[in-house]
Amino acid sequence: MGGLLLGFALAGGVLWALLSGDPGRDPIEPGLAAPDFSLPILGAEGSLSLGSLRGKVVLVNFWATWCKPCEEEMPAMENLYQALASQGFELVAVSVDQDRREVEEFTAERGLSFPILLDPQKRVADAYQSYRFPESYLIDREGVLVARYIGPREWDAPAYRDRVRRLLEVSPSE
Repeated sequence: MGGLLLGFALAGGVLWALLSGDPGRDPIEPGLAAPDFSLPILGAEGSLSLGSLRGKVVLVNFWATWCKPCEEEMPAMENLYQALASQGFELVAVSVDQDRREVEEFTAERGLSFPILLDPQKRVADAYQSYRFPESYLIDREGVLVARYIGPREWDAPAYRDRVRRLLEVSPSE
């Protein structure tokens, strides 16, 4: 009986592994081009595309208002943005929330000045294979993924500032 249960458990695990995820899609890994996207900007007309930021170092952060770790890292993100935005750094926070008003209230209460993009259908989050929040992607001036960070970070810590500054020192090729 125990062997039969173990067999069913193993078969179920194999089936789950085969059916979960998109087997035809390559993983998002450092060294690969970051998937381009265009999303509406909260509080502004129009949208913002990753392609329009080529030539800048970009941190793309996926988050939600209901995510406590996301909320906790926002002040450090704002500090990093304020410190480096004038040097060719851009930070875009992609909200996966369904309710635009909740996102507006959240960002206004915290005085966030970096662009907030809206992805309520999670199409861009899915393209980045981002399912845990917060999740962030550091992208160089050429649009290549440098690093993927799962979970909150102290973005204004010297290690992260220095990493972004080093990327800013690299000139984009023409």
